[in-house]
Amino acid sequence: MVNQGGTAGVRATALGQHLIADFYGASQLFDGGPAAAMLHKAAEAAGATVLDLNLHDFGDRYGFTGVALLAESHISVHTWPENDYVAIDIFMCGDAKPELSLEVLRSYFTPSREHVQNLKRGVVAAAVDFA
Repeated sequence: MVNQGGTAGVRATALGQHLIADFYGASQLFDGGPAAAMLHKAAEAAGATVLDLNLHDFGDRYGFTGVALLAESHISVHTWPENDYVAIDIFMCGDAKPELSLEVLRSYFTPSREHVQNLKRGVVAAAVDFA
């Protein structure tokens, strides 16, 4: 934005970044146990702090769901082994870098195809000093 005659301006900034990923042809979809360490690693890679972690294994090879509650927001995964598919949701604010979490998840699930959406959340005006 160009400031016309003053020392302060306004620019838009996002409070958080939200990555939504669909992984197709994925692996590691049955057992939630090893996924706990992976979720911790994904949070740490982004510079985020894990507050709590909850995993639920649906048993009998039906997949699992997991959520890492972060000081910066959350990472969640939900698997459908029968479709070789995992749904991923990563929302972070502050200085955290959710794209680095996505890299860890990609390495763990090894999808053959993916679709990723990157949403800016909480777009607000921020004062800018042009002095």
